[in-house]
Amino acid sequence: MIQRLQIENIKLIPFVNKVDTSGTKHASNPYNPDIANALFRSGYIESWGRGISKMTNLCLEAGLPKPEFEYDSTGLWVTLRKDIFNEEHLLEKGLNERQVKATIFVNENGRITNMQYREINDCSRTTAARDLKELVDRDILKASGQRGAGSFYELITSIK
Repeated sequence: MIQRLQIENIKLIPFVNKVDTSGTKHASNPYNPDIANALFRSGYIESWGRGISKMTNLCLEAGLPKPEFEYDSTGLWVTLRKDIFNEEHLLEKGLNERQVKATIFVNENGRITNMQYREINDCSRTTAARDLKELVDRDILKASGQRGAGSFYELITSIK
C-alpha cells in the first residue's frame, strides 16, 4: 500500500533556507518564466509563490499530515503522506516495535489501556507503563480517564 508521495525539484528555490516559514509573503522567481506564464494563462495555476502554503492548507483540509520539506544545495524534496500512523513513518520517528503496534492500534480503535498494550505486545506491566509514558512525553498519546485501572490513552493528532 502506498503511504507517501515524494516530489523532487532539482533547482534550488530562492527562499529554500526559509521553507518552514514560507507561509509568509516571499519573492518567487519561476525557473522557467515562459512555462509558468503559459500555465498561469491556461488556468492551471492562479499565481506563483503560493505553492507551499497552498499544499499545506489543502493537506490539512483533507485531514492529511502537513507536507514534509527537505532541502540542500541540490534541490528541494516534498513528501506528502497518506497517513502518519503507519509502521514506516512511526519507525522513522524512533518508536520501538511495541510502540508502533500500539500507536496503530489506537489509530484504528480510538484508545488503548495498559492491559491492552500488554496483550498486543506480550510484555510486562512495567514495560507497558514505560513505553506508554514515552509516547505521552513525545506528544503522540495523551493520558485520559481516571488514574490507575480506569486510565486509557488516546492519540494526539500530529506527530512532530
